[in-house]
Amino acid sequence: MKILVVDDDRVLADVITFMLHKEGFEVIQAYDGVAALERWEKEEPDLVVLDVNMPKLDGFEVCRRIRGQGDTPILMLTVRNEEEDVLNGFEIGVDDYIVKPFSPGQLVARVKAILRRSKGKPIVTEINIGKLTIFPGRREVKIESRPEAILLTHLENQLLEYLMINAGQVLTIDMIIDHVWGPSAADRDMLRQLVHRLRVKIEMDPAAPIYIQTFPGLGYGFSEKS
Repeated sequence: MKILVVDDDRVLADVITFMLHKEGFEVIQAYDGVAALERWEKEEPDLVVLDVNMPKLDGFEVCRRIRGQGDTPILMLTVRNEEEDVLNGFEIGVDDYIVKPFSPGQLVARVKAILRRSKGKPIVTEINIGKLTIFPGRREVKIESRPEAILLTHLENQLLEYLMINAGQVLTIDMIIDHVWGPSAADRDMLRQLVHRLRVKIEMDPAAPIYIQTFPGLGYGFSEKS
């Protein structure tokens, strides 16, 4: 699969390219918004890793123009973690976002998850954080202290995978609902119930969760220190 990496920080672009090459992806680069659109039209990549702050055209405008012509998945890079920027990105068609600085593993896992959703192929085989490992293709979770795997429902699997890929970040309620159910397909009560069911399965004490954290007024997140 081919990935277009767009960032005016050439050192970071090279680091991202190196990480993706190690995972077997073909990578092409662009360093400004105009060049990004030219490479996208010529190369027809399977995914675009797109920085927000760039010369000539910013990431939001590049995303708008791509969405006007196609549905290539877009992972947006930003140094800002403001909800307004995140929501703006989703409104214009960004598939996911990641805040700088990020770990190599987190970026690769996020890229694979987006490609899996867009292509319908089980690319991510497992995600491990601390004592917990999820196997999305099998809808199973294993915890070191428990001998048997825990079977998840489809929605529980979707939720836990999304939280773990974004470990250490707060995901808004609307973002989670859009990812798990799709836009306008669920409400906050349904999400609360799903979080509760998942906690019952994976937490030692669901009333005092270690893995899935609640951020009142914001949403939920998965603890990196799990």
